[in-house]
Amino acid sequence: MTEKLIQRYSAAERINHWVVAVCFVLLAISGLAFFYPAFFWLTGVFGTPELARIVHPFVGLVMFVAFARQFFRYWHHNLLNREDIKWMVAVKEVLKGNEVGDIGRYNGGQKAMFWVMVLCLLLLLGSGIVAWRPYFAASFPSPLIRIALLVHAASALVLISSIVVHVYAALWVQGTIRAMVEGVVTHGWAKKHHPRWFRETTRGKA
Repeated sequence: MTEKLIQRYSAAERINHWVVAVCFVLLAISGLAFFYPAFFWLTGVFGTPELARIVHPFVGLVMFVAFARQFFRYWHHNLLNREDIKWMVAVKEVLKGNEVGDIGRYNGGQKAMFWVMVLCLLLLLGSGIVAWRPYFAASFPSPLIRIALLVHAASALVLISSIVVHVYAALWVQGTIRAMVEGVVTHGWAKKHHPRWFRETTRGKA
């Protein structure tokens, strides 16, 4: 039988998502290379260590701008409600494959991930500008630059850890990767994981 499909993401949304994802990978690799001496060889992702230090902040700006587009597109879908709290409280049941609550476009875990990214990227942008040589760092005192570097590293580690969980969840929930590659999900997937979103999207349609 032919699968009944429903569009979850447009081509523009998917391209935006993958721009953010590619930038994140490049930044995570080069950032870890700067932070841990044992990983310094990873600076080769940009060719040379010197080039990595130059390109890293510019890629960071691209990621921030791309995510900003996602923020203004999705923020109203990521406001927490009682159903999300119910989902979070029963996350152990969810991990067993039993969805909990009348979930809309995003569940409690996805919403938490969204706001973690917002906070981390704001901290990364602010701290990155303070520490960015040769453009801005000269305007700030050394103690502030050291604090900015600490904030930058801590925010990056939180973001990397969160993205690892995000990727694992996407692989674990069958059908999620298809949504980000092809832009569609089956009716069965939508009914199971996001029933309220399914009803809102298909209301009035055959």
